[in-house]
Amino acid sequence: MHFAGKIARKSYGHKYPVKTLYVSDLDGTLLRGNARTSDYTNHVINELTEKGMLFSYATARSIATASKAAAGLTSHIPLITYNGVLVRDNVTHEILLSHFFSKEDAAELTGTLLQCGVSPIVYAYDGKEHFSYLKDKMSPQAGEFLAARRGDERDRPVSCPEQLLEGEIFYFTCIDETEKMRPLYERYRERFHCFFYSEIYSGNTFFELIPQNASKAAAVLQLKELLGANKLVVFGDGENDLDMFRIADEAYAVSNASDQLKAVSTGVIGSNEEDSVAKWLEAYGEF
Repeated sequence: MHFAGKIARKSYGHKYPVKTLYVSDLDGTLLRGNARTSDYTNHVINELTEKGMLFSYATARSIATASKAAAGLTSHIPLITYNGVLVRDNVTHEILLSHFFSKEDAAELTGTLLQCGVSPIVYAYDGKEHFSYLKDKMSPQAGEFLAARRGDERDRPVSCPEQLLEGEIFYFTCIDETEKMRPLYERYRERFHCFFYSEIYSGNTFFELIPQNASKAAAVLQLKELLGANKLVVFGDGENDLDMFRIADEAYAVSNASDQLKAVSTGVIGSNEEDSVAKWLEAYGEF
């Protein structure tokens, strides 16, 4: 784990001391089905944060794609990206907290995935963020994912496996047939922090791996300490929100959330299509 000591000296501009930190997942929770925050959600959250509410989001997305999806939000606090792997400043995009795979683990994972016929998208940092992939060996499902990201400055197609290992690696994304990836998930689920799920927009199966000590929960706790909060309220919809729900004082699942998440929630609010997080914050949020 890398934690920049200077962040303790940063000021995020809150005029009044706020003890409660509110953190929402993005996709399926704060975002509507069009993968954007609504004008209503933007207005409510911007108004509340201007008054002093501590609000952030924790997402599997990168800062680049999250910033586009939530472009109307202007909360000036660190944002949790890549399921807690990187915490970045919302204004400068400076990395404040990071987790990377060891060189040995990254090489093993890359080799094993390729031997099993699963060609990964490998995210790394070498002064700037990039995602690498073997351009002629991607599954049709991964090809769809990558086509939607053409023009992204992080896009880095490569021609040989060795090039996948360049930089400090922090995330593996695999998009392929469920039957091919499930044995890999079972093999690595205890050793690394793994996610195996059907993506809500395309329906494609994703298998993702991050370092074991990285999670939304760990990042939220670091952010809570950084901002001087003593209470945590979270919102989510999927199984990758479970760890965050378990460490929160209050945890609210949207009505479209998985049954597993609802089972550990404080309560269930309306759906993401109804701007339910913003409505809850407007009714009950403190600052």
